[in-house]
Amino acid sequence: MQEPSTQSGPVRAYADPAYHPLCATLADVRQQIDALDDQIVALIAQRAMYVKDAARFKRDAFQVSAPARQEEVFAKARALAQRHDRGFAHLDDVVDATYRAMVAAFIANEQRYFEKMVQVGDAA
Repeated sequence: MQEPSTQSGPVRAYADPAYHPLCATLADVRQQIDALDDQIVALIAQRAMYVKDAARFKRDAFQVSAPARQEEVFAKARALAQRHDRGFAHLDDVVDATYRAMVAAFIANEQRYFEKMVQVGDAA
């Protein structure tokens, strides 16, 4: 198999009349995705610093994992996916899977920070 040409026009079309193409070439699509990825990673990096800060308020590993908060985040992400959906079938499933992977990675990292922290004040 060979990778698709990035400079030629489309070779397939959607039957859905509500669909409106966004780009003329695959190169244009990839350029837009790359620009979005830059913004997404910048936001993940910003979120990471809040996750790091959150470790300061936790007393133990259970509080780091915060299962009730996780479920709250997942539900909110699914609702946001529905609110922002522009016609991508099962976007809420994609967002849910993405958030579950991201939160698991953040919790693992927050746990590493937590283990290196020192107790302050009356935190006992």
